[in-house]
Amino acid sequence: MTRGSSPGRSPTPGLLIGLILTLAAVVVYSRSVNREMTRLRALQTDLVDRNRKDSLQLLRVQNNLNLLGLAMRDVLDGNQPYPLAAWSTQFQRIHRDLDDALARESTVAAGPAPADRQRLFESLDDFWRAVDRTFALAASGHEDRARDDIRLSLQARQASLTTAVARLLVENNESEEQAAARVQAIYDQVERQGYWLLGATLLVIAATGLYVIAANRRLFAEMTALSDGRRELAQQLIATRESTLHHVSRELHDELGQILTAMGSMLARAERRTAEDDPLRADLREIGEMAQRTLTNVRGLSQMLHPSILDDLGLESAIEAYVAAAGKQLGLDLRFSRKGEAAAVDGTVAIHVYRVLQEALSNAARHSGASAVDVRLRYAVGALELEVEDHGSGLDARATRRGLGLVAMRERAELVGGTLTFARPEAGGTLVRLRVPLDDAEVQAS
Repeated sequence: MTRGSSPGRSPTPGLLIGLILTLAAVVVYSRSVNREMTRLRALQTDLVDRNRKDSLQLLRVQNNLNLLGLAMRDVLDGNQPYPLAAWSTQFQRIHRDLDDALARESTVAAGPAPADRQRLFESLDDFWRAVDRTFALAASGHEDRARDDIRLSLQARQASLTTAVARLLVENNESEEQAAARVQAIYDQVERQGYWLLGATLLVIAATGLYVIAANRRLFAEMTALSDGRRELAQQLIATRESTLHHVSRELHDELGQILTAMGSMLARAERRTAEDDPLRADLREIGEMAQRTLTNVRGLSQMLHPSILDDLGLESAIEAYVAAAGKQLGLDLRFSRKGEAAAVDGTVAIHVYRVLQEALSNAARHSGASAVDVRLRYAVGALELEVEDHGSGLDARATRRGLGLVAMRERAELVGGTLTFARPEAGGTLVRLRVPLDDAEVQAS
């Protein structure tokens, strides 16, 4: 150092100032991120979740309105032997369920304007008053006038209510898209603040930048782990649900079914021991018929919960039987074909393949607008393929990612190590293809 020169300044103050500024920036950024994350959580909890719950209740309302439409169609069917008053109980049951759905929807509604819901409630009140008047006419002996009221007034009102609910569902979807845009805006803002922090601190301390990168990697790793955990939980829930349905189905078939069968036999014996002119004989016969109908319903419910044909005859027979029955239920011309050497499939795999088929056919009936659907079962080397193809309006790309039923189909495919794909055939429409790998332990040539 030469004479007259001042001693060099220590870099410590500058480093301390830079460190303080960096820490301040980190603190400000952390508080900002925390604030934005709080907003995001509030948005997802208060708006997105409420909106989805609202949509579920609206779908329940829509389903009840569809049941009303089917009931009115059955009432007007000339082949029905029952008087109109016999349908009153069914209408009352739908009325109660519809009121419950609307009450729940009112507590969670977040998207549509209150005026829309108020108009819907008023229209429903008018509809039920009209239903009461119709059944009152029928009770007074004016069956033809009552049926004319259903044909000319109630069916039109039901269609209008269905349209109103569909409009509310559309508004909910729009509200959900707006919420998604707001979520994305929050993410974008957080991202911009991250770039600002890196740009402001990169020249001060490189280590801070490296730490932030490492922290981000850990965060994304945790998010990936959470996503995997969510998927695993969803698959466990599906497996638990199937196990529970199987147990309930068996209990209904074995326990309640046997009791009803025994009741029917006892009533038949009591009827045979009663004199022909005894009024009790007719009552016993009527009770026996009720027991038989209940037994039929219980067996149908048992099959719906878990088709026993899967356990008794295997997947192929179960699919063939379901296709034969579902065509009438869904109003579709279902064509079933299979290719390859028949094989026995593990029961766990079979029930998931069966549920995917049910959901695919249900979607085709509700959304495709097609009149015919092809169901193909193909046995390949080490794999099983199920295809459901229609030539209707096709499936929206966003629906394949967001639809609850489609999400459940994907989860079931992953649960058995398979893949589920959606494609558009050359002739248009939708092709759902499920491919499930089969090990030697799972498949034995029949």
